[in-house]
Amino acid sequence: MIFSTPKKFTPATKTVHVSGAKALWFIFKKNDLLVMHNSGTEGALEIPNLTDPSELGISTGPQQFIGYYGDQPCYAAVVSGIPKENDSFIWSGLRALFGRLTDELFSVSGRAYQIADWHRGHQYCGRCGTKNSLQEGERCLVCPSCGQLHYPRVSPAIMVMIQKAEEFLLARSPHFIPGMYSALAGFSEPGETLEETVHREVYEEVGIRVKNIRYFASQPWPFPHSLMIAFHADYASGEINIDPDEIEDANWFNVHNLPERLPGLISISRKLIDATLNELRHH
Repeated sequence: MIFSTPKKFTPATKTVHVSGAKALWFIFKKNDLLVMHNSGTEGALEIPNLTDPSELGISTGPQQFIGYYGDQPCYAAVVSGIPKENDSFIWSGLRALFGRLTDELFSVSGRAYQIADWHRGHQYCGRCGTKNSLQEGERCLVCPSCGQLHYPRVSPAIMVMIQKAEEFLLARSPHFIPGMYSALAGFSEPGETLEETVHREVYEEVGIRVKNIRYFASQPWPFPHSLMIAFHADYASGEINIDPDEIEDANWFNVHNLPERLPGLISISRKLIDATLNELRHH
């Protein structure tokens, strides 16, 4: 799946990076990543391969070592101040980079963004207000005053494709682009299993009951820090009765009657829908 750990990438927290050696730098300005034009492929982009971001006239805050891509160290960092303009690079949101970076570097970029965003948002202890420091040997910030540990935040969310014979249920959020429908989704609450989240979210959003819940796949989703866990489920009972605060519309579709738009190929929701369509077409 997109955003899964690429084969060439090895996550790590301790670096043996030799001073003066080049590394891949995942540098963010707010939510945008700095990327360079790839001279060898028209329209393609690449991650800066530098000794230090200062080579591009960029200063950064604390630099987070995130692992190795092949044998090359990788760092995530956030710019400090206003970076100088430079024709050799551009700033881009991650979604717009899908298909312009290699799939593997796109995946590492998602990881780098989550780490950079976590570090940027947890400079001070939420318990006592003291400035945090990095814990040696693990991805953690520690408060030197009260000892509170601050790990990167990951928010688990379920996604479910509900089938009723040859039909499947899709819904649209008021936040979707016009005409787009997707599988139901929602965040897990404290004390719930993922299966309990599926049952609750489906009933809350569309008023039906499901059964036979089956795991499909998962996908880290760095917008900004979710982990999407996708399932198939079968319809059990009830009629569609949407929660208007969450859902604008929901309906049963089939392979011959699809909505105007489906989610983009970047998302696990599209993978889940395509897998369902493929199964029904070959049933």
